[in-house]
Amino acid sequence: MSKDSQQQSGEEIAVFGGGCFWCTEAIFSRLKGVNSVLSGYAGGQRPNPTYEQVSTGVSGHAEVVKIAFDPEMVSYQQLLEVFFETHNPTTLNQQGADVGTQYRSIIFATNNEQLATAQKYIAGMKNNGSHIVTELQHLSEFFTAEAYHHRYYDIHKEQPYCQFVIGPKLEKLEHKFVHLLK
Repeated sequence: MSKDSQQQSGEEIAVFGGGCFWCTEAIFSRLKGVNSVLSGYAGGQRPNPTYEQVSTGVSGHAEVVKIAFDPEMVSYQQLLEVFFETHNPTTLNQQGADVGTQYRSIIFATNNEQLATAQKYIAGMKNNGSHIVTELQHLSEFFTAEAYHHRYYDIHKEQPYCQFVIGPKLEKLEHKFVHLLK
């Protein structure tokens, strides 16, 4: 992991890719027990990728968020529930109009316990008939996205993408996970 993975005592890190990181960051930043959410890139071949490289798919990275959370306030299992409810884990390399491997559904486990928990969660969804295409692997390296991507929704709420794509996801979060909100 990059130097951006500094964490506080007792804090854990989760890394999820569920399409555009603007959406995913906006969702997880609203949960109690989440101390920070950072947009970035993981899972590709190029060191220090740029948004331009990732957005064309040539780097192999996915847009992801790194979530620093207090497991005594919100569990990894609860984060998985939010992750799977706020994106479509059944579409390969696509979330809505965002198409490409950079928008794939992916979980980067930061330890073996997270890997096992995610494997069990996905198996349960598949046993219930869901065609889950979410990838699961250990995190090898996280690269922080450019500063203009951070807190994008909070800064640009009036932009059409924020209103029509992120807004409905936040409404779903507010209805389904009210008990987890700050």
